[in-house]
Amino acid sequence: MRITVFFLLILSTLMISSCGAKKKTSKKVVDRKEMTRKIPKKVVFEPINEEEAPKTIVKEPTPNASYAEIVALYINNFKEIAKEEMVLYGIPASIKIAQGILESGAGRGDLSLKSNNHFGIKCHTGWSGDKVHHDDDEAQECFRKYNDPKYSFRDHSLFLTSRPRYNDLFKLKKDDYKGWAIGLRKAGYATDPKYPEKIIGIIERYELYKLDREAMGKEISVLVTDTDKVNTYTVRPGDTLYSIGRRFNIPVDTLKQYNGLLSNDISVGQVLYMNPKN
Repeated sequence: MRITVFFLLILSTLMISSCGAKKKTSKKVVDRKEMTRKIPKKVVFEPINEEEAPKTIVKEPTPNASYAEIVALYINNFKEIAKEEMVLYGIPASIKIAQGILESGAGRGDLSLKSNNHFGIKCHTGWSGDKVHHDDDEAQECFRKYNDPKYSFRDHSLFLTSRPRYNDLFKLKKDDYKGWAIGLRKAGYATDPKYPEKIIGIIERYELYKLDREAMGKEISVLVTDTDKVNTYTVRPGDTLYSIGRRFNIPVDTLKQYNGLLSNDISVGQVLYMNPKN
């Protein structure tokens, strides 16, 4: 009898240990899955390879520089970036530079100096990049922070192209800076009722509309047709069929037809035909 009880006790102990081990292993697997689900994906706010992209060289004004000299230097520092953004995203270079001058005090404002934020873009929901707090409409509001000014210019492009409330702006002529200035205020970019007037004034005072012509000339040179060749475009980070079609004035359905696409999905590095293949 004692032997039977002894064996039963041993058997029970082994069963309990076995069940405990299984539960422990099962819990470990569940925890890993939960951890995988909870790890947020990094939000890429600027499709620029930081390792490959050279740091922007920004020339600083002399201590005794006048405001006109500071503005002229700001334009010279960032005009090429603004023109490139116009070619890529369709936002007039004149508008981008004028907004940068107004929002950042031509690069001399506290927000631009401590965070490279040239357009006063706040954190907003979903922002996972660096942050800085700055007094604006309210005390210590959250603003986006960038490692380099060029990321601020790129994020400004993505900010406008990714929000439906700015869609009507991209229906304007590419050099219609007055329409853009009015449209930005109407879409809610700024609350100042004189915002369009200020932007237009900066553009005309410093002849920034010339940057639009230069950028458009750069774009036109890409679009020159040759009857013996098929024009192509290589998809870049941040591109969509809609943005490419808008840039080249080709309807999305036509682009899909040229390239035999069944959906709007495209990938970086993909080569798209801009006219019918022979």
